[in-house]
Amino acid sequence: MSDLSSLKQALEGLTLADSLRYVADNYGNVVFSSSFGQEDQVITDAIFKNDLPIRVFTLDTGRLFQETYDLMDTTKAKYQKEFETYFPDTAKVEALVKEKGFNSFYYSVENRKECCGIRKIQPLKRALAGAEIWITGLRSEQSDNRAGMEIVEWDEANKVIKFNPLIHWTYEEILAYIKENKVPDNPLHRKGFISIGCLPCTRAIQEGEHPRAGRWSWETSQKECGLHS
Repeated sequence: MSDLSSLKQALEGLTLADSLRYVADNYGNVVFSSSFGQEDQVITDAIFKNDLPIRVFTLDTGRLFQETYDLMDTTKAKYQKEFETYFPDTAKVEALVKEKGFNSFYYSVENRKECCGIRKIQPLKRALAGAEIWITGLRSEQSDNRAGMEIVEWDEANKVIKFNPLIHWTYEEILAYIKENKVPDNPLHRKGFISIGCLPCTRAIQEGEHPRAGRWSWETSQKECGLHS
């Protein structure tokens, strides 16, 4: 798509803040989805600190860590800014639990994707409705699936341009930004939880393990919930 090529060219060489400002100035409805991981906290800092007109939202699956909820409150208090929270459809969660129980995701990849679909993907589609640009905290180092992603690309499933401003950042650069800018992050990161999702689906990783090894650790899958497939 020619517009994607032009956008990619315009963003080359810009700082994080300047790249976010560029898309906010040139597109009508720019949104950022945060899961409150370290990458997302870096982007949140750049958006809130610079008062950029970008709508920030998060997905509450109903099964997050208490530390994640605490970080949500800490982030609001630090920046004195609001973000929107999207929840899964109550009736669909109730039907899933009634039919398959609370822990169906442990028994097959299909069951797990069904749970992710109800708790994450469907709320995401509501949050992205009408958006022109969807900003994410994806990095190419995070998984094989993300290694080939570009800084901007077309998301066909959600019919939106996806902007990945940190796609080429290293984890060391993320940590350096957090330290330099005093960005709040989840204390679980210092206990081996590098990639943090829902509590029953996340474990700490051991030294030498892949950063995504702690997500759905009982599976031999691509370690994706479907938000960024």
